[in-house]
Amino acid sequence: MVGVGGLRRALLVGALMLAAFSFNTAESLPIGLLRIMSADLTVPLTAIGHLISGYGLTVALVSVPLAHWTRWVPRRHLLIAVLGTLLVASLVPTLVPAYPVLVPARVVTAVAQALFWSIMAPVATGMFPPEARGRVVGLLALGGTLAMVLGVPAGNWLGRQHGWYVPFRLLGLCALAALVVIALLLPTSPPARDAGAYGLAPDRSRFVGTLVAMTLAVTGLFTGFAYLVEVLPTAARFADGAVGLLLALFGLAGLCGVVVVGALLDRLPDTVLTACVLLQALALLLLAVAVSNQHAAVILLTVLGFAATPVFLAAQSRALLVAPGRTELALAANSVAYNVGVALGTACGGVALRAFEARGTFLVGGTLSAAALLVLLAEPAWTLGRRRGADRRADPAPRPRATPEHTGTARSRPGR
Repeated sequence: MVGVGGLRRALLVGALMLAAFSFNTAESLPIGLLRIMSADLTVPLTAIGHLISGYGLTVALVSVPLAHWTRWVPRRHLLIAVLGTLLVASLVPTLVPAYPVLVPARVVTAVAQALFWSIMAPVATGMFPPEARGRVVGLLALGGTLAMVLGVPAGNWLGRQHGWYVPFRLLGLCALAALVVIALLLPTSPPARDAGAYGLAPDRSRFVGTLVAMTLAVTGLFTGFAYLVEVLPTAARFADGAVGLLLALFGLAGLCGVVVVGALLDRLPDTVLTACVLLQALALLLLAVAVSNQHAAVILLTVLGFAATPVFLAAQSRALLVAPGRTELALAANSVAYNVGVALGTACGGVALRAFEARGTFLVGGTLSAAALLVLLAEPAWTLGRRRGADRRADPAPRPRATPEHTGTARSRPGR
């Protein structure tokens, strides 16, 4: 794959970015279509909400097993399969618009997304030199981030104008376009021979630390973020229309954060992740204090979007670097950690909102983010101590001190 020409590599990366955009949009699209889908399918709003929560739970459950079971299947075949699944699962519910059809279609799409996120980055990074891995992962993350900034809002507008099935059909067309490019241009090769199949600096301790830190950071983010629509009007007295604009600002700041972080990942992989988590923790803790001040809330939400959105990208890049085994398994574990963080954060946010009101969601979220920061800061000492312990265990047993008896015996042996 390294020998693929420049134009072909650019087209393939573009196709993978489009696929990432399509999968992330598919995951979150019902958020923008809750009322439209509920009315058209004659089900309660909570039933449409289950399409989102069930999707994330499915991704968390199947990511690692799927990555393990398919680790020897050529990546070209897997990408064609997952994009074909997205195509069919996006179109079928629009042709047979019924909730019992939509539910299995969502589950199948979630299974395809779980496998896609575990193999996408190894395929893309394998086409480029190792020193460009961070920038390539940044481009892929840009495609995924555009889903929240562009995909979901555009889907909401199209749904209101023409019906909820139109954005789903457009997603199917995006999947088809990506599928055609990959089927025509991506070589078929054994996965183990791909340049991106293994980490450049395997380290189990750093990998585990990355997963723990990201789980805590994502839990902290969603503890403070999941109920913003409820918190901002009550605590900061923002109008409903202003809340929508703030969410758009959050998304745009996140897009800028992905661009900046993607450019720095190759040079500062550890520093970037630590800095993102630090800024996230500070923004959430300061929101707990200053959320009632509208100007401060706008600034802090912008900082939060800029810092928190690239956390998954930075953790993914570091997982590629320190993966102790195959990278697709490492990325599957990274995806599981993220989805577990989303689920835990949403639950923690609900508890904090009931127990401590609006400020409590930010306080608890900031505390969890600070815990993630402590994991990252303590990791170098932890890793160094583990290595020193391993070195001591690897040393031969100490020799007994020389005594006259030992000395005499040694001297009497030939060749000593």
